[in-house]
Amino acid sequence: MMEDKITIKKLNLYYSDFHALHDINVHIPKNEVTAFIGPSGCGKSSLLRSLNRMNDLVEGCRIDGSIKLDGTDIYNGDLDVTVLRQRVGMVFQRPNPFPMSVYDNVAYGPRIHGITEKKELDEIVETSLKQAAIWDDLKDRLKKSALGLSGGQQQRLCIARALAVKPKVLLMDEPTSALDPISTSKIEELALELKKNYTIVIVTHNIQQAVRISDKTGFFLLGDLVEFGETDQLFSMPKDERTEKYITGRFG
Repeated sequence: MMEDKITIKKLNLYYSDFHALHDINVHIPKNEVTAFIGPSGCGKSSLLRSLNRMNDLVEGCRIDGSIKLDGTDIYNGDLDVTVLRQRVGMVFQRPNPFPMSVYDNVAYGPRIHGITEKKELDEIVETSLKQAAIWDDLKDRLKKSALGLSGGQQQRLCIARALAVKPKVLLMDEPTSALDPISTSKIEELALELKKNYTIVIVTHNIQQAVRISDKTGFFLLGDLVEFGETDQLFSMPKDERTEKYITGRFG
């Protein structure tokens, strides 16, 4: 029996009067890649951003129901959001390196959390870049601006930056949509490698990407979680006609 890392129960999400997610129930297993697919505006990114409370920053957004990380409700008033975001890292659609050196990008989070010793920071930077499979590319460019890197390198740097604070979960919001096929392939290989140590939740428009890298897939449509299950099963024998229509390209 797979251990659940995140348990979502009866989750409803509203943007002011708009009911964006309807009664979502889903169990996200530990050390697997879980993909959320569906057409634009179906709620998949809204759900992803709820998992580390990024939606707190959106005016008029409110949530009811529960999201538990390792059994703790993350919307419990006692939980420090900074600690939550340390445990649940996020990689965005477009690479967003800070306008500083490669080294300072990766060291940024650990420094915020009180790590100042150079030797320790050096180790974290090297380990994180190795985990993001980009150490060999960047080890001689640590003092150079991160803005000079290619798009694919910038995205892997952003993954390294997320890993530097030792999260438990990595959220990826369409992490390859701005990248070329070779860079996309490298990020996909990386996700498969990282799931040994992290729980990964990815939102993707690319159905083939979900097939290639995810263990479980959820299909969203108009704020409903239509179907959730083993990726192989969902794509080969979908239980819902709407899922079948979407994955065969007949709508969406």
